[in-house]
Amino acid sequence: MMNDRIKTSVDSRLSRIAGQIAGIRRMIAEDRYCVDILTQTTAAVSALRGVEDLVMRNHIATCVTEAIRGDDPDEQQEKVDELIAVIGKFRKHG
Repeated sequence: MMNDRIKTSVDSRLSRIAGQIAGIRRMIAEDRYCVDILTQTTAAVSALRGVEDLVMRNHIATCVTEAIRGDDPDEQQEKVDELIAVIGKFRKHG
């Protein structure tokens, strides 16, 4: 559940990332210097991680917070377990 402001921000970031990816593809097609390509891939990965962070913050602020404040212990535990699993995935690629 993202509000319109968050959706707009995520969409804008993803559009910029798509542009970065298109630029990387051009660089490869043009046989550009490998280090220059790697610099751009690093920037794209960093930008995508920024999207992950924004979506994660939103998830914690909405879905997780609502479940914790709610009266359903099963839903509370489900959200806690889900959050731990997601954080574990972040740690593996971070």
